[in-house]
Amino acid sequence: MQFLLMSLFALGIVALDQWTKFLVLQNIPLYGHVDAIEGLFHLTYVRNTGAAFSAFAGAQWLFALIFLVLTAAIIYEYFWKRQPFTTLERWLIAAIYGGGVGNMIDRLRFGYVVD
Repeated sequence: MQFLLMSLFALGIVALDQWTKFLVLQNIPLYGHVDAIEGLFHLTYVRNTGAAFSAFAGAQWLFALIFLVLTAAIIYEYFWKRQPFTTLERWLIAAIYGGGVGNMIDRLRFGYVVD
């Protein structure tokens, strides 16, 4: 039952991720920005074809492979780890995984991550 809840939570993160990226695509021009909190925090629309800071730009196959390996590792660790994750760790892994799924969706749809 807990796995189902964690999966639904991760799907919720994916939905929120895709919805916010849809809003960015509809409302912010490429390289444009919007002040979220005046003088403190703003959102800038950029396209990232790589990993952090565009490392390995254009290597979409590499990111897909890493994603699949990490998915297998998460499933293995979730069900067969000798010392189980704490409940908090499981929620955090589900949140991070949901963000990763959102980025993989972007890579498949657009060839880049909407950042």
